[in-house]
Order: sequence, then structure tokens, then C-alpha cells
Amino acid sequence: MKNQLKSYIIHENEEWLIPLRKALKKFDVQYEEWLLNDMIINIDKTPPNGVFFSRMSASNFTRNHLHSNQSTNIILTWLENHNRRVINGTNVLELEFSKVLQQLLLKKSGFKTPKTIVAVGTNRIKEAASNLNIYPMIVKPNQGGKGFGVKLINTINELDTMLKDNLITSSKDDTWLLQEKISTNDDFITRMEFVGGNFIYSLKVYSKNSFELCPADTCEIDFDEFCPVNEINDIKNSQPSFFIDKTPDKELAKELTLFLKKHQIEVAGVEFIRNKDGVPIFYDINTNTNYNLNAEKQSINNKNGMEEIALFLKSELNKIKI
Repeated sequence: MKNQLKSYIIHENEEWLIPLRKALKKFDVQYEEWLLNDMIINIDKTPPNGVFFSRMSASNFTRNHLHSNQSTNIILTWLENHNRRVINGTNVLELEFSKVLQQLLLKKSGFKTPKTIVAVGTNRIKEAASNLNIYPMIVKPNQGGKGFGVKLINTINELDTMLKDNLITSSKDDTWLLQEKISTNDDFITRMEFVGGNFIYSLKVYSKNSFELCPADTCEIDFDEFCPVNEINDIKNSQPSFFIDKTPDKELAKELTLFLKKHQIEVAGVEFIRNKDGVPIFYDINTNTNYNLNAEKQSINNKNGMEEIALFLKSELNKIKI
């Protein structure tokens, strides 16, 4: 009877599930996929028993899945109301869809974040930039993903031209963050990965002047179709952009582990860049984390992100009493 329990994978992007399916099959984890976008939801029904894992992405609207925000929030609330085991539930979904909330949560917990002013409405971006008045600065959408809509602004006149030429495209919620660009001695950002509340590895991402830092294998393999990371993943020159950090900051990993546990974030990648004084400045919590297999082959602890997720789901299934 217990073997009939399933993991339910809640998502909206077919391509990002390919490596997870492989890992689930390898460890014989029974699962079912729930593709969420426009749908009918009978909230009077009782959901099945099992483990529910949300892999909903903030970039859903870039794939024309415009209803994913609402459908996922309803489904996760429905599951939680029935006391189902939900991994990355409604509180995490709220964070995934709002970089402003991420910054506030990190700052409240004592982590350094970029100086930020929020513009609610594209028409307030210039005023917010004038108030921040730190150049160069970055403008980014509150709900983003894959570097979508992120722009580097060198002067207020440059921003004015961008706005007049409609180069700052509309975002999902028309809310924007104006942030200082962090001065650094490094040519990479760092992304620490956590699964089931455990630190698995630290990844160095060489941005090469791009903001599109998605580590998904599909982004590297076929950026034209899946993830247009042209500047990061220079396929013609075969220059990888993702490297396992052989000497991760273990104390920082411990601090982030406690932070994620406190806020019930069970699977996530946390991104930061060190300023010129070596202080980590945090700017993103990615709760729909993807992994890069080529980088993982370098791992000193032989960790594979999707396999760690599969093992975590299997472990959680075994805890359910029926």
C-alpha cells in the first residue's frame, strides 16, 4: 500500500523536468506531473496523499503561462489546507514571485543586500532612479527569471532614452527594483545550492556581462530554443560558465542553511556577489533551482542536484503514514 504513494511535481516548464525525471527513475520514485497554467480546480475535492513538490518558476510568463501564479497559489493552498506534505509551499511561492520580498527577508535576517528603491509602475522608474542616484545601477522586474528585463543603467539620460524607446519592457506585476551595481574584484557570482535543508555545493557563475545566469543544461545546449543565454554560454567557443567552487565558504553555507530552515525553504539556490571588501551581497533566492550537469561532474563530493532532490522526495514519501 505504501509503495503506491507518489511524489507530485508541480511545474510549468517541460524542458526543466527532463533531468529530474531521469533522477526519479534512477531511484525508483513513483511520481506524477501536474502542469499548471490555465485550468479548472475543484477545491471541494480531497487531494491525494503523497509528497507535493512545487517547481513553479517566476519566469513562467516568459513562456506564455500567464495564469501560473494564480493556479499554483490555489493548488498549494488547497494542499496545505488538507495537511498534505508540501515542499516549497505558499510562503516560498510568494518569495519566488517577488525579488522585493526576497531582499526584505534577507535584510531582516542580517544579510547584506544592494541598496534598493522600488518603483511600482513603469512610470515611476525614473523618479526611483533619481532618488537612488548611484551609477551605474541596475533596473530589474520584481517577478523575473533568466535575467529577463534586467538592464544596466549608466546615467539618468541613458535611462530616459531607454524609457522613451520602450527598451524597458513591461513586467508581470509592473513593479521594479532600482539597485546599485556592486563593485567587485571577481568576474563571477556565487550560487549556493540547498536540497532538503542541506547544503550540497557552491557554484561559480561567470556572467561575462550578462544578467541571464540560468544554469539549466537546456540553456547551455540550445539557448535559441530554451534559454537565450547568448553572452554567458558561448557555444561557438565552448567556454563553460559554471564551475563548482572547490573551496566553498562553509560558515556562510551554515548561516544560509539556518536562514532557509527558518523560512521553510527546502530547495533553493541563493546567489550573491562579493564586494571589493570581500563582503557577500545577496540579491536572489531562486526557489525553482536548476542544475548544470557539466559543472556537477567536477563536484568534490559527487553531488548531483536532481538526484539529491529525487532522494529527498523518496525519503519524505517513506515518512508518510497511511
